[in-house]
Amino acid sequence: MGKISVLDKQTAELIAAGEVVDRPASVAKELIENAIDAGATAVTVEIQRGGILYMRVTDNGSGFLREDIPTAFLRHATSKIHAQDDLDTIHTLGFRGEALAAIAAVSRVELTTRTAEELAGARYRIEGGEEIGLEDAGCPEGTTIVMRDLFYNTPARMKFLKKDISEANAVSAVVDRQALSHPEVAFTFIRDGKTTLRTPGDGKLMSAIYQVCGREFAGSMLPISHEQGGIWLNGFVCKPTACRPNRNLQYFYINGRLVKSRTMMAALEQAYKNSAMVGKFPACVLHMHIPYQTVDVNVHPSKMEVRFSDEKRIFDAVYYGTKSAIAAGDVRPKMQLGGEKTERTTWSNPKERMPQRAAVRAYQQMLPTVPQAPARPDTDIFLSDVGQRAVQTNVWNPALDIEAGEEPAAAPIQASRPAESIPADPAATAEEAPAPPDGAFPSADADAVPAEEAAAPADIVPAPADMQPAEQAPIQLEEPPQPIRVIGEAFHTYILVEQGEELILLDKHAAHERILYEELKKEEEPRQQLLLTPEPVRLSREEYAAIMENIPLLRKAGYDVDDFGGSSVMVRALPLVLSGTDVKSLMAELAGGFMEQRRTALPQRLDWLYHSVACRAAVKAGNLSGPEELESLARRVLSGKDIMYCPHGRPVAIRLTRKELEKQFGRIQ
Repeated sequence: MGKISVLDKQTAELIAAGEVVDRPASVAKELIENAIDAGATAVTVEIQRGGILYMRVTDNGSGFLREDIPTAFLRHATSKIHAQDDLDTIHTLGFRGEALAAIAAVSRVELTTRTAEELAGARYRIEGGEEIGLEDAGCPEGTTIVMRDLFYNTPARMKFLKKDISEANAVSAVVDRQALSHPEVAFTFIRDGKTTLRTPGDGKLMSAIYQVCGREFAGSMLPISHEQGGIWLNGFVCKPTACRPNRNLQYFYINGRLVKSRTMMAALEQAYKNSAMVGKFPACVLHMHIPYQTVDVNVHPSKMEVRFSDEKRIFDAVYYGTKSAIAAGDVRPKMQLGGEKTERTTWSNPKERMPQRAAVRAYQQMLPTVPQAPARPDTDIFLSDVGQRAVQTNVWNPALDIEAGEEPAAAPIQASRPAESIPADPAATAEEAPAPPDGAFPSADADAVPAEEAAAPADIVPAPADMQPAEQAPIQLEEPPQPIRVIGEAFHTYILVEQGEELILLDKHAAHERILYEELKKEEEPRQQLLLTPEPVRLSREEYAAIMENIPLLRKAGYDVDDFGGSSVMVRALPLVLSGTDVKSLMAELAGGFMEQRRTALPQRLDWLYHSVACRAAVKAGNLSGPEELESLARRVLSGKDIMYCPHGRPVAIRLTRKELEKQFGRIQ
């Protein structure tokens, strides 16, 4: 072993800087967080060549005192904390005192700043950790930091950087995430001389979502406002039909800080269980506010990894908040006929829309106040179960105003109290509303269901076994809010139902599958059908081991299976709805499923068993069904909102309004 010696100052600073700054995106993140901590309401980020050659971050925050500037670039120098006890209640984004020192160690930095109390500003230059000079400068209140030639003195780190376009995209992603974390701050991002992002900074999260993620994404979101056990959750989640093939658009924030949390991710995906298509993942922008002492953010220099004092409370808050939002805001998808979107989006002059907008707002003023009605970003009038009285909820689509050049507005968020079960239909009722003026409400776009189903990634995060949500209260079957008339059946697969002013198409297999699945979950004791003759089934060694490991689950689902020696099992009974099924193929299918489900929690495997039983027992598409069966399925589906998707996430029903149909035949314009 060589002689031990103390590293020189420059080498030590370069090593330490590598923990904080590894690419231009890291620099942007640290500087933006400092600007937000300084109370800025406007932040501008400009980059050239991916941020490697040039990066400028300007804010209108409190600025630096002249005498504090050299100290700010020393390692472990910070104004955020002052004592050891402050680490227990960190409320700022930065606190480690490493950002400016790390950035200055690997680049050429120029800082220009002025506080409100000072008449003249100051300009400070530092290169490679060595101070160049401090002088007076004229500048507005706030701070501007210019970084040039990143890693100019560390060629080893420079060669690991990616192409300019990749680094620029990474910086852009950082700005996007910060804009979503603080909608009250107006962000501007300039990339190689072109402004690519500008948020209004009006404090409305939907405005930031619209600017960052686009109109289509913003239009597919459902609002959340949920409080449970001292934890506040607000933000937006996507509709089940708008789930994506990956998790790239899942944004979780704890007290304004972007975090990566497997607990929150598992809770979100568990809430979409049986609503989202298999292989699809929900998108969200969720802000959680919890007591500072219940979360530890001092885990990693990136400050994106956190630890919670009570993971179960975090899981429950996300799960029940998301469930409530889906139950309150999701509606059956509407069939989109050709030409509808073109008709709505071809306004050449925003003033042409003024008569229509005035009619809508005049109509809104005539509506009664509905204190408890949940916000639904849709343009339909929903009917309640009590007296079939119209309830108007959020009738004006903000996307129409945005299209005409106005700033986007967030959908209203209604606070909900914590509950152990999700109500079947939480929509409140109101007094009878006047009829809307003709042509006041253009039809909303339907949520398009992707044609291809992507396979679920192997690293899907299962919900922890001790974080399974409590069983929901059974939903009582009610009469449909409007009389229904079953017209018939198309292709021996789809039931055609007339209800009020809508034509509804039901997928009979998906509907029956979901009905059976819900009934199986509610049964305290599974109903069994004893086989006349117990049947032995020989399996492969792997299949046999998988079945034997899950004997308790099989019995809970209604199977009676025992070990028969070797690699065989003896099947004595099946769930009642599976009577007449080929036992050998059923056991092979279950064994294969258990082998794929080995990494998931036991309650999820039981849920999968219910899926399997319901799918096998449900009426098959293509089979001829009698009028009584069609009537029964239609009445069960339309009697409430609990039957919206099959257990695999496919929609059970879609609807077509009479108005849209008559437009296609030219009866109305």
